[in-house]
Amino acid sequence: MPEPNACAATALCQHCGPLRLAEFLPYRLSVVAESVSQAFAARYAEEFGLGVSEWRVMAVLGESECLSTQAVIGRTEMDRVKVSRAVIRLDDRRLLLREPLPGDQRAHLLRLSPRGLSLYRRIVPRACALQAELAGALDPAELAALDAILTKLHRQAAQLPR
Repeated sequence: MPEPNACAATALCQHCGPLRLAEFLPYRLSVVAESVSQAFAARYAEEFGLGVSEWRVMAVLGESECLSTQAVIGRTEMDRVKVSRAVIRLDDRRLLLREPLPGDQRAHLLRLSPRGLSLYRRIVPRACALQAELAGALDPAELAALDAILTKLHRQAAQLPR
């Protein structure tokens, strides 16, 4: 009698043969992204008390004078609930300022508070150091190729049906 998962184990991808998770591009991208996020999160969670979501919101607000909540969702590509919870936590710590969006009292414009901007400026050098540490594994040509590849993959992923 065949094992219950015998059929699943021999499932074929029409493009690449048997599916092997360790070689599956979406899985590999996810694992690398998660590994990098966790390494950085461990550094700023302990020292600054921020989670990944809070840092991402702070990072996009640090790049802009102010953004709507919807713009933060778009720039971070995080879901609405994660952004909303991160905004609440940052607001509770007085790291950002929220003001009603003119014409829509349910929506808000967000900006870093002076305290949030100060914290952001302390974190940025550490973020740059982590980037340099990762980039150190690649030569300049590989870095340029990686940038081009990630841009292409991001564009392609945006076209996939949801």
